[in-house]
Amino acid sequence: MSRFVRRLAGLPWRAIAGGAISRAVVVVCGVTVIDERVVSLTYPRGPSMLPAFNIMGDLVVADKLSARYGWVSPGDVVQFVSPEDPRKTVIKRVLGMEGDAVTYLVDPANSDVSKTVVVPKGHIWVQGDNIHASRDSRQFGPLPYGLVNGRICCRILPLKGFGLIDSKQ
Repeated sequence: MSRFVRRLAGLPWRAIAGGAISRAVVVVCGVTVIDERVVSLTYPRGPSMLPAFNIMGDLVVADKLSARYGWVSPGDVVQFVSPEDPRKTVIKRVLGMEGDAVTYLVDPANSDVSKTVVVPKGHIWVQGDNIHASRDSRQFGPLPYGLVNGRICCRILPLKGFGLIDSKQ
């Protein structure tokens, strides 16, 4: 047997493998905690947020701390669990917070009839920027704040749109 093979056979392979596995577990757990509790990447698609977001999707950063600590305000784009289908995550713009009176067009495609509602305690009013192609608070009513799980703060892709998301768009 060659000297090289004897040296390899003498290495503590179990200790090396155990150390690598424990480091991998720590990294995976750390990434999961950051993704679930601090910040995550999301890829919203669809026409409801045109022109602020592309119909084919933008890669954006969702700040989870803002939603958790109540740092959401009118004009912010939020990510939330759909009240109509809990398997879906949706993004919309906040138009009103609890206690605000919000006036909206009931059927913008067919009439100018508007309605005013007062947002109840513990809820927010969300709407898509493209009101003709959006299912939002006009259909499902005020959104319980507990369904909000992030505030969209930054666009990463496409690169031409890279930067902070303007809450006044």
